[in-house]
Formats: sequence, C-alpha cells, structure tokens
Amino acid sequence: MFKKILIANRGEIACRVIKTARDMGIETVAIYSDADRNALHVQMADEAVHIGPPPANESYIVIDKVMEAIRRTGAEAVHPGYGFLSENSKFAEALEAEGVAFVGPPKGAIEAMGDKITSKKIAQEAGVSTVPGVMGLIEDAEDAVKISREIGYPVMIKASAGGGGKGMRIAWDDDEAREGFQSSKNEAASSFGDDRIFIEKFVTQPRHIEIQVLCDQHGNGIYLGERECSIQRRNQKVIEEAPSPFLDESTRKAMGEQAVALAQAVDYTSAGTVEFIVDGDKNFYFLEMNTRLQVEHPVTELITGVDLVEQMIRVANGEELGIRQADVTLTGWAIESRLYAEDPYRGFLPSIGRLTRYRPPQELSVEGAVVRNDTGVYEGGEISMFYDPMIAKLCTWGHTRGEAIEAMRNALDAFEVEGIGHNLPFLSAVMDHPRFISGAITTAFIAEEYPDGFHGVELHEDTLRRIAASVAAMHRLAEIRRSRVSGRMDNHERHVGTDWVVTLQGMRFAVTIKADKEGSTIRFEDGGQLRVSSDWTPGDQLAVLDVDGAPLVLKVGKVSGGFRIRSRGADLKVHVRTPRQAELAALMPEKQAPDTSRMLLCPMPGLIVKVNVAEGEEVQEGQALCTVEAMKMENILRAERKAVVAKVNAGPGDSLAVDDVIMEFE
Repeated sequence: MFKKILIANRGEIACRVIKTARDMGIETVAIYSDADRNALHVQMADEAVHIGPPPANESYIVIDKVMEAIRRTGAEAVHPGYGFLSENSKFAEALEAEGVAFVGPPKGAIEAMGDKITSKKIAQEAGVSTVPGVMGLIEDAEDAVKISREIGYPVMIKASAGGGGKGMRIAWDDDEAREGFQSSKNEAASSFGDDRIFIEKFVTQPRHIEIQVLCDQHGNGIYLGERECSIQRRNQKVIEEAPSPFLDESTRKAMGEQAVALAQAVDYTSAGTVEFIVDGDKNFYFLEMNTRLQVEHPVTELITGVDLVEQMIRVANGEELGIRQADVTLTGWAIESRLYAEDPYRGFLPSIGRLTRYRPPQELSVEGAVVRNDTGVYEGGEISMFYDPMIAKLCTWGHTRGEAIEAMRNALDAFEVEGIGHNLPFLSAVMDHPRFISGAITTAFIAEEYPDGFHGVELHEDTLRRIAASVAAMHRLAEIRRSRVSGRMDNHERHVGTDWVVTLQGMRFAVTIKADKEGSTIRFEDGGQLRVSSDWTPGDQLAVLDVDGAPLVLKVGKVSGGFRIRSRGADLKVHVRTPRQAELAALMPEKQAPDTSRMLLCPMPGLIVKVNVAEGEEVQEGQALCTVEAMKMENILRAERKAVVAKVNAGPGDSLAVDDVIMEFE
C-alpha cells in the first residue's frame, strides 16, 4: 500500500480524502494557494506545499506546480478529488511519466469520457441510450442558432470539457442561443481552459439520475445503485438522495448494467459516475460520464456501506475489488444537502466573507439514524471569491425516506452559520415542500416552485403558535437574567410579568405564562395551551426545546424588543411586549425602505466583466446591462423596465461589493 498520497485539491473534498487516508495509515500532503494558507485541509494534512496565487489557473490547475509539490514531498500517489485536474488527461499522463500512481482512471478513459462529444459516440456504440443532438463542435453564435433550429428548441448548450454546471445554458429561442453560446464559451475557457461547445436537445420534465460504478484493473466492474440529483439550480445540484424515489428494480438494473458496459468499453478503472436523464415513463438517456469521485458520493456510501475513497486508493494500488455485484445491497435512505455561500434572498448570488459563526450539527451514527457533515471550513475562516461557493455537504440516513427527511430537517435547523449569506433557509424549505416529500420532482423543481426566487417561508399557524409559546418562555428567562445582571434584586428574584403579547409573521398571540422548575405552561387567549421545556439560557444562539412532547429547534438572535428566530426555512422577527407596549406599538408607522428603483446595484461581491450600455442610451425591459463574474460564474444583470441610462459608475475590471451602484437611470 502507498505510504504517502498528495491530494491535488482543496476544501471539503480534500478533507474527505485525508480522513480515509488517515484511517488506512497513509500519510497525506495538501497543496494550497495564498487564499488557502490557513484552510482546514492544510491543517489536517501531514504536510502542505504552497503552489501559488489564489486564482485556480495560477495554482491548483497548474500541472507543473502540482508535479513540483509531488517531487518535493515524495508522494507515491495523487488523489485529485473532483474539479480542478481530476479529469485532465495531461495531468494523468504527467503522473504516469513520473512513476506516480493516479487515484483515478487511466488517461485513455479520461480522454474518451471527459469529452462529452466523444463519450456520446462511444455510448452509442456500446448500446447505451443517448439524447438526440449534434455531435460536432459549434463554430460561432450564428452556427449555434442554426443547429438549435435544426434540433428544435429548447436546447442545451454545453462545454465539451464541462462539469459542475459550468459552461452550461438552456436556450428557448435564437437570442438565448446566441447569448448562451458566448457565456458558455467564456465560462468554459476560464474554468477548464477549453472553450469547445456542443448542443443537444433539452428533455423537458426530466429527472437527473446517475449510476455509481466501480471498476478495478482486473476487468471487474460493479454498480452501486443510483442517486437522484433532480433538485438543481442553474444546472448545479443542490439536494441529492439515494436511492431514487422514482426507479423500480428493473430500471435500476438496466441502467446499472449499461453504465458498467460503458465503463468497460473504455477500460475504466476506479470510481466513476454515469449520468442519465430519465423521463416520466422511465425511459433513460445517457448524458455524460464523470471520470472522478462525485460531490454527492456520501449518499451512496451511506446506503451501501462502501467507502468509495478507500476503494479508489486500493484500485490505484493494483488490488482486485473485494466486492461483487451480488454483494451490493441498498439499505435505508440517504439525503445530501449542499450548503452554499449563496444568498437565497438575492437570487442565490454568491456571498463571501468571514464565518463569524460555524457550528454544524453533531455528527452521529446510531441505530436508525446517521448525521454526517463533509466540510472544509471552520469558524473564523474566510470564504473566498476565487473558488466554488459550496462549503459543506450535510448528509442524513434513515431506514425510510421519511425518516431521512425528518433527520435532515432537524439537522438543518441545528446548523449555525453567520457572517455570510447562505442557503440553509432554502434547504429547509425544500425538505418541507409537499412536492419534494411526495418524490414527484424533476430538474425543473426550483424553477417551477420558486419562479420569482426564494423569499423565505410562510409558516402555518400551528407552527407559529409553537414558536410564539417558546419565545415567550425564552423572553421570561431573559427578563429574569436582566434583573439579576442589573443588580436590582435584594437576594430575591424580581417579579417578572406573566402576561405578554407575541407578534410574528403578521400574527398576534396574547399569552399567559405559568412557570415552574420543569418548564412553562403557555396559555393562549383562545384557551389553548402548550407546555414548553428547554435548557436554553439567554445568550445561546441555538435553542433546542420540547413543545408538548415534540422537538423544536430555533436559531436565536437578539433584536430590539424581542428575537430574530430562524426555523424551518423561515426568518422571523419576533417581538414580545407587555399588553400596554403592544397597544402602543400597534400605533407606530412602519419604516419605509429607501427607493433604489433608479439604480442598478451590484447584487454580490464580484468583478465587472462587461458593460453593455452607455450613458444616454435607452434600454428596454430585459435588456442585458452588464456582466458580473463571481465564484467562477458569469451573471448577466438586466433592466427591470424601460429607462434611460443617466450615469455609469463602473467598468470592466472593477471589483465591486454588495450594493455598490453600477449605474443610475433617469
């Protein structure tokens, strides 16, 4: 077995590989850029080598720099993780020339499957069902329009060397085909150093289901079930689960056998994933093969009990698979939620900054439940604009899909993140969405269910009552604490009132609190009551309560006259007042937000790539105004209405912060 492995990656996947290598008794080497000098993967590894400036094209994907780190440390093998150089055949070739093992497939398989056009031809020859499309490369935007018309809209414009949603656009008409071609080409060039583009038919109402394969160097190949990856935004997976709630055993077997046949057609070794689109009639079509470890691999590990990273290392060491297809069993259900540094209230735009608070739920593995969090950050660490915005993968397992979902709900509620915008509220909202719960999902789920973006969650009245009762009990404790701190107690507790009015989400609850040593009974004016108990103390930012025998987890912040409460995807300002205070508060006018309708504000920290208009120009609704690049993604900002540009405050190359004024209108 190898004695030392270098991980040619960063973030959570580097940490993930280090954990398995450590369990196998293998020393690890991390590489890092200037931006990652204090990163978690650097701290976890036995050794670390600096390889350059923050941009990936000056550090993590520079083959010569990675090779020099290998030589300096004497690493015998390299695990590439995913992204960066994981599917770069030139990197695999360089390792082979150096006599260093690549923990991945051979160069030929990477070349054959890494290029979407070539892989589709091979899939057809191997008898794998494929999506209709044009296999040739696209010359320019007008060629893209011509081909799109021939295939028939809608079409998918893809980077040939793409992955992770980069360099991918859906076009529904000629204008979108032109624009999508150029954006895909630009993203592909910056992310992969390869700007080749191709086009295929976009299958409407599809499910994205992928098969995990594992092959050794001795001709053995198996599949380890499927993963449902249909909850996507901008073609980037957000929530995955295994198995799929849609497939039956015969479809699973057919997909699995085709996936293994494709892998063996290119002499594939190591772990890999064959991705399919599946329609409502369970017809499936080959999309691509990812010749690497997938981001969502933990859900497969949780239902099969197979450590895929360990298997990859053993295969790279020349060992034969110790698992046969008959040995593969799928037990229970697993769900993965990707925690992104993205603000769901700003159209999921990237967010950067320091993690002032980062407290994941406690990981556990007990009979009937598993909570796992794969992460590459820590409290006090910096989220950089230079890399992918994913900062953690929260996974849960249960005996049934319902149990896995409930475990995920509780884990999301207990996940504390402050300092950056993040998508935890959105993830919680999905877990409670009836369509997700039913399993009736497609890749259009987010677009269909949140067509105007995510604006938070409106909680049902029964949930609001539970929160109101809990916050009233918490407010009582805070009042007692305040009296003690103020010194206004003569060795006895100052009397704290029992009658309060709780307002939240536009609703008003008048309550009376009767407290004892075990908790509080909260009586509502309509005669209903709830029993609340907890070990919460004022100042704690997480409250785990029992409300009438059912758990309730609240993230707690302080606001004037009450609390900021976040639970189940809702972000609430909860005010607790005496009856007289509530009477007066009802007479106060609401503060009006400033008028920014005549300004184009930068929605995220980023770099201005292009300005499409000039001062004095009349623009139409929907017209592209400028392009902002952040976290490797191009974001086109458009006019919300017809207007005349009065002033342009920023130009290409300018770095802007959130809400910086890009341009003003008359």
